[in-house]
Amino acid sequence: MKSKLKFLPVIFVIISLLSLNLDAQTPFEGSVRYLRTSNWVKMWQSLDYISQSTKERSSYVWGNRSEWKSYMLLHCKAEESLYLISEEEAEPDEYNWAGRNKTYFMQHRFGMQKYYYAINQMGQTYLIQDSLVPPKWKILNDMKEVAGHVCMSATYNDTLRNQTVLAWFALDIPIPSGPDHFVGLPGLILEVNINNGALVLTADKIDPKPLITELELPKKIKGKPISPTDYRTLIKEKIDEEKAVEGAWFWRIRYEF
Repeated sequence: MKSKLKFLPVIFVIISLLSLNLDAQTPFEGSVRYLRTSNWVKMWQSLDYISQSTKERSSYVWGNRSEWKSYMLLHCKAEESLYLISEEEAEPDEYNWAGRNKTYFMQHRFGMQKYYYAINQMGQTYLIQDSLVPPKWKILNDMKEVAGHVCMSATYNDTLRNQTVLAWFALDIPIPSGPDHFVGLPGLILEVNINNGALVLTADKIDPKPLITELELPKKIKGKPISPTDYRTLIKEKIDEEKAVEGAWFWRIRYEF
């Protein structure tokens, strides 16, 4: 009981600072670039239905080239955000990996509590929109610096993909935005770590600026409308298919959504 009580003053101070920021600061508006680092060996290791021998083979195959890097971009302000693939390349893409999911964006409209996603999975572009329901975050007591900002940590478990997600949100940027579908914390999420480094999204450039056209969606968006429930069912079916043959579902499905 005492161990829990000793953290209460720290939490109260943080909440007070966040309240002061909300009152005193001009709301953040601008763009954030994230470095997306995928580690295939750690992805394989996180699959609890894969035999140890298969995991060892994957470690051997990917040992010399286990990490792949790309850039993602978030345009955001207090009421709205748009997350998409950056045109910049983090490294030479000899396998055209980044080009496989070019139809990809996530729009969050916090004032209206709505979202709109377009994502290419398994050769099909799906269009998903519904009321915004953020992940069920548990705010922790750990703090660290990310991209020059003091951040606090939060976590939740994705039961569909069997993922533990650790996020770091900036105490001095009190907007509920973040990369991908990771939103809903009392500060801008600057880093996300899934399954102890299997996939990491880290802000490496923050550009405060007025957003003119950056939040506009493409005028023509082609894809198949699908409900969130049907989309989740589809993803579960594909994951179950791969489990049955000890396959890696992330070859067919994007790892973080």
